[in-house]
Amino acid sequence: MRAYERLLQYVRYHTTSDENAPEDKCPTTDRQKVLGAALAEELRGLGLADAHMDEFGYVYGTLPANCETDRPILGLIAHMDTAPAASGENVRARIVENYDGGDIVLNAEKNIVMRPAEFESLLDYKGQDLIVTDGTTLLGSDDKAGIAEIFTTLERLVAENIPHGTIKVGITPDEETGRGADRFDVKGFGAQYAYTVDGGKLGEIEYENFNAADAKITINGVSVHPGTAKGKMKNAILIAMEFHSMLPVFENPAFTEGYEGFSHLEGIQGHEEQASLHYIIRDHDMEKFEAKKARFQKIADYLNDKYGAGTVVLNLTDTYYNMKQQIAPHMFLIEDAEQAMRDAGVEPLVVPIRGGTDGARLSFMGLPCPNLSTGGHNFHGRFEYIPVQSMDKMVEVLLNLVRV
Repeated sequence: MRAYERLLQYVRYHTTSDENAPEDKCPTTDRQKVLGAALAEELRGLGLADAHMDEFGYVYGTLPANCETDRPILGLIAHMDTAPAASGENVRARIVENYDGGDIVLNAEKNIVMRPAEFESLLDYKGQDLIVTDGTTLLGSDDKAGIAEIFTTLERLVAENIPHGTIKVGITPDEETGRGADRFDVKGFGAQYAYTVDGGKLGEIEYENFNAADAKITINGVSVHPGTAKGKMKNAILIAMEFHSMLPVFENPAFTEGYEGFSHLEGIQGHEEQASLHYIIRDHDMEKFEAKKARFQKIADYLNDKYGAGTVVLNLTDTYYNMKQQIAPHMFLIEDAEQAMRDAGVEPLVVPIRGGTDGARLSFMGLPCPNLSTGGHNFHGRFEYIPVQSMDKMVEVLLNLVRV
């Protein structure tokens, strides 16, 4: 079975995670376990006799070495959940064969069209076969393509008797909520090093990610009838707007790229009595990251001085850190990945992750874990797509990476 065929099966499972689930709920949505159970069964069918899903929805398995080797035990990791940013229910994927370089009508009835004028990467795949959505959901190649590529690699290793060392497989829930590594059993997993297969464009290798924090802000106002409000009303909504206006305009993610960090307003709600703001704060550079957090605190302090103590309640929580410092002592992981790509005819491209992966957290838990591409584009939305040929190439890359 080719990787894309597996992907078309996996995307039928509704596995959206829930960032608002209680902190102690794992996985955040029970539906993830439905796919998890199917994946564990599939692994057993591929010859990973110990494959199982634990109580938290994590799927683990081992493909024993089939030859004598002193190579370290290597892990391959992907995640089964899809992002809450777009619907992952009733995904209707289809293949655009021999793409001609023009507009792709995803949904004629709703006039949803994916155009190369907006998504220039499409032009790189003229003549290839693209898996697309019907324009009403995301696709889920983030990261079901990673699962499909790993499982297809395992299938070929066994079927073709390719020499390899011991390979550990891990499929996580809840990566999209930032909780994917929370209950990952690093010791039980038993790998010395690992790769997540959770990246984008074919050829990308990532070992630098953002330092990340959440900022949750509660504004406590005073509601008074507007007719008698003079000198008394303290409108929480207006104070929330004032808070946001004091952040640098060009640190909006819409103006940033590469190594440029940002502060992103994810949600705002409220009324006169109380309002809330939710931001994510990101930067690759630790000093700049700390400066961004300090700015939030300074604004909160200023507004509390202006409107009274307790008006602004700021909760800042670090969520993950740049894994570069954990990968740097093990740069052979990057060199091996680059060579595996070149041997597959793929040009490697080392780029910073403008986000995070389970591997970032796992690297700080004692499992150095850079990230590899899946081949997908436009994740987390209805214009997500992935070339069939990119998935085939990633299987070749993984085979090159693990063969002895």
